[in-house]
Amino acid sequence: MVLYLLDLLGMVVFAASGALAALHAHLDLLGVVVIAAITAIGGGTLRDVLLNRHPIFWIADPRPLWAIVLAALATILYVHLLPVPRDALLVADALGLALFAMSGAQLAERAGHGFLVIVFMGTLTGVGGGILRDVLTTQIPLVLRQDIYASAAMAGIALYRLMQLLGVGQRLAFGLGMAGIVLLRLSAIRWGLQLPVF
Repeated sequence: MVLYLLDLLGMVVFAASGALAALHAHLDLLGVVVIAAITAIGGGTLRDVLLNRHPIFWIADPRPLWAIVLAALATILYVHLLPVPRDALLVADALGLALFAMSGAQLAERAGHGFLVIVFMGTLTGVGGGILRDVLTTQIPLVLRQDIYASAAMAGIALYRLMQLLGVGQRLAFGLGMAGIVLLRLSAIRWGLQLPVF
């Protein structure tokens, strides 16, 4: 139940970031809600399709869709009343990225896939919605720029698998992987860390 609520919180945060991007692109109300939904559930949908998991998670349980719509509407209202708390949103986004990446990795792991597929599926779950958001709002996707974002997800998932190989329990390994993603992402934001550009 705790993980479900955290997953729901992650979707709300991603929906808010999608709504902000849509507002910045001057989309109408429907556009804002659509971009919010794609940002929140896009990565998980791609993961479920690729892993042949049916029904897709938000079809099996449509409650996240209601949370996404409410988050999009609340974001629109908030933006018109108060300034957007940039730092708070970045921290929440880092937590959402970590949770989505790790949950996606666990689903691939339970399906019996190897290391590379686990890392890819976890990363796709964490960043897939953001890629779709950026493409639809005509931005170069964040993961293709220098930002340490997808690479943070990959590192955290790799840490999770390494801890398991060293005999660490799954819950602790999951927590360490999540913490690794959050710390890498927040460190990159705080100190402007970036991947090299060629």
